[in-house]
Amino acid sequence: MGQRPGKREAVSATAHSAGRGQIPDIDWKRVASLMLLSRALDALEETRLVPEKKVFYQFSARGHDLAQIVLGTLLTHRHDAICGYYRSRPILLALGVDPADALGSSMARAGGYSDGRDIGAVFNYPNAHGPSALPMCGGVGAQYTPTAGWAQAIEYREKVLHEKEYEGAIAVVLGGDASVATNGFWSALTMAATLKLPMLFYIEDNGYGISVPSTLQTPGADIAANLASFNGLHILSGDGTEPDEVADLTGRAVAHVRGRGGPCLLRLRVPRLEGHSFQDTQAYKSKETVEAEWARDPLPKLRALLDERDWNQLAAEADATVEEARERAEARGIADPDDIARHVFYDGESVQAEGGQWAQGYVAPQSSDAPVTSGQRINMVTAIRRTLEHELSINPKVLVFGEDVGPKGGVHAVTLGLQDKFGAGRVFDTSLSEEGIIGRAVGMALAGLVPVPEIQFRKYADPACEQLNDCGTMRWRTNNHFAAPIVVRIPGGFFKCGDPWHSQTNEVQFVHSPGWKVAVPSNAEDAVGLLRAALRGNDPVIFFEHRAMLDAPSARRPYPGDDFVLPFGKARMVREGADITLVTWGAMVERCEEAAQGHSADILDLRTLMPWDRAAVLASVRRTRRCLIVHEDSISAGFGAEIAATVASEAFFDLDAPVSRLAMPDIPSPHNPVLMEAALPSVENIRAKIEELIG
Repeated sequence: MGQRPGKREAVSATAHSAGRGQIPDIDWKRVASLMLLSRALDALEETRLVPEKKVFYQFSARGHDLAQIVLGTLLTHRHDAICGYYRSRPILLALGVDPADALGSSMARAGGYSDGRDIGAVFNYPNAHGPSALPMCGGVGAQYTPTAGWAQAIEYREKVLHEKEYEGAIAVVLGGDASVATNGFWSALTMAATLKLPMLFYIEDNGYGISVPSTLQTPGADIAANLASFNGLHILSGDGTEPDEVADLTGRAVAHVRGRGGPCLLRLRVPRLEGHSFQDTQAYKSKETVEAEWARDPLPKLRALLDERDWNQLAAEADATVEEARERAEARGIADPDDIARHVFYDGESVQAEGGQWAQGYVAPQSSDAPVTSGQRINMVTAIRRTLEHELSINPKVLVFGEDVGPKGGVHAVTLGLQDKFGAGRVFDTSLSEEGIIGRAVGMALAGLVPVPEIQFRKYADPACEQLNDCGTMRWRTNNHFAAPIVVRIPGGFFKCGDPWHSQTNEVQFVHSPGWKVAVPSNAEDAVGLLRAALRGNDPVIFFEHRAMLDAPSARRPYPGDDFVLPFGKARMVREGADITLVTWGAMVERCEEAAQGHSADILDLRTLMPWDRAAVLASVRRTRRCLIVHEDSISAGFGAEIAATVASEAFFDLDAPVSRLAMPDIPSPHNPVLMEAALPSVENIRAKIEELIG
């Protein structure tokens, strides 16, 4: 469609290169039908369901709806995907979401997006027959980097795996003007532009982030103008309320990305015709501002394209569809409370609809929990590298990436030589953004790959916490519609010296994040078995590599074989005794072994903290009648507290002494080696505590 006379878009100097002959015809009757349906859903919620307290969170899409629906009609590739935010229901309707699912989700009923587990506006849509809507996150800006990961997965599957079905597919992320101030936006923008990813940034600029004007989100309130010189980014900008202009600009944006011209940012100015949410009165807007926004309502402009008879018929059909959807939604009832703990992890039976290699029919190779015990002893660095190398060689969907993992081989040399063997398409460096590293891994996993991102040090994971949390809860909050099984390798802990930035452990944070399995191997053999289990599994895993153990002589073992897999949640009995149980993991295993010399002690290496082997701990404590828990993390609310509480609760009458803990005081790791050792549980302190408890 051409522009109307007198209407002129604001575009960058490069915007015209896409041309105007690539715009597909728009079925305006279908657009009108979907827009009237969206308006009817908004009206029903606002006038009936919210006042009746059947909907708790309501976000109107009025003003945003026309542009979204036009975009949705242009997403026709089977492997296109969108990730949006709370005002994105119109595009979901265009992708084919059942209005009863949309309403039922807003009403927190059974079925729908989440079975009542998440806010109704927080959607997901696994679509076996067309473009999917990736799981939305509740945090503003959290949608950007997973979408970049999906775009990179498209490139990988098309160019490295040579899967022709991915040719021409694109990733689309929707965001408001306030979201352009977030870390996720800038991280994704950098990735998309530097890697020339097939990604469309679709910015709906309504001028406000709740009440904060867009002048405080980006200078001059125009992200398109501010990015005009951003290398590698195609920019378009215009009015999102004019039907022909929307069709022109959106069509050109989609054609540019689909034609592999690189990423595009399309900014459309739209009015937000209601408050941020139903509870928002918009008292911060003047009467003149509100009136000016309603004067830009795209609905009358769309109506002018259809004759009155067609329009009235479509309006009546929309009202009838919504009423019928309401009846179906209200008939669904509430999900069974007894099932609320299901789908935190893969249950062994119900594979998610989308995301991860298991959803695409993956069958794990034959494995064994019996290690090969002969051969040269190798350190943990070599063991982890050899495991990654083998899994890369047998599974083309495995990718290893992070800061410095390529030619340098990682700051701990774990990935040394892997890029030479498997190429930069499979083992590659990333920009310095942990948000981007983990977010892209999530998107890649959603597209069926097996991402193995590395975070250089435990403390460096902090900027990625939002993505880590969202990844872990994905299976549960989508009621098993989606999962993103990624394997995050994180070195950490002390090594010769300490400091607050490189020596943190704090593994308990991941244990407390629902949906994550957590491995903390203390030796080369266990590292192989647990890492291979993670790479072939169907849940996200934090794989903690202790820096002091990477080359420690005590951690060396023969390579246990290419088929060796260890189950999570099974502790290792390091040695057996009768007088006391020592429960530990990671670098403290070595210290406990030395401290227990001369005493009859069970030493249990948990190996994994989520899940952890409760049965082994309780069985040992009931036999020895004493328990000492030793860990490197700080003592307050460390994982040792969970173990102590379990023992006190379930084996209290078997104890001959109080459950005791040794751990770091509640301080960061000191840098000077003498100060560090004073803070860590030492061999001498552990031995003294053993003797105290036995005595």
